[in-house]
Amino acid sequence: MVVMFLDPERFPFLADLRAAWRDIREECLALPGETYEPWVQREMYGYGWSVYGLMAFGERIEAALEACPRTAAALAKVPHLTTAGFSRMAPGTHIAPHEGWVTTVYRAHLGLVVPDGCGLKVGGEVRRWREGEALVFDDTVEHSAWNRGSADRIVLLFDFSRPGLENAAQDQLPPAVKARLQ
Repeated sequence: MVVMFLDPERFPFLADLRAAWRDIREECLALPGETYEPWVQREMYGYGWSVYGLMAFGERIEAALEACPRTAAALAKVPHLTTAGFSRMAPGTHIAPHEGWVTTVYRAHLGLVVPDGCGLKVGGEVRRWREGEALVFDDTVEHSAWNRGSADRIVLLFDFSRPGLENAAQDQLPPAVKARLQ
């Protein structure tokens, strides 16, 4: 059976993030808009999807984490965190169906700003983000997202190692990234 969304209750550390979501949102909203960068895979969305990176492939982005100390403290409680950042979708943005390639992690989204008209489809299942709540899913299952609302949708996006695969996450990194980490 293909897993679409996972029950967030399976991951006790998410309770700390949910408890801190207002502080995380406050820090996120205080960031200058120009500090966000377009998501690199432009072919998936065209325009309107940008990110503020906090951690990439297990490497901390120190300046970004220093700008968001409460977010950094909350993320420090996520075991085996590999990637994290604020993901912003402008109104009218549609991220085409795609599949991730790292089979050793789960992806989570913590809703920070969620206008009406936004959704995430994983496999055949559609969910709506909710402020202060987390969605956890298998990024290797085909998924898409959209913002048909009138304001930006912002989530804290992060990946963490699947239970039992904590040491395998590094094995799926691109060679150039592996070389930088050694």
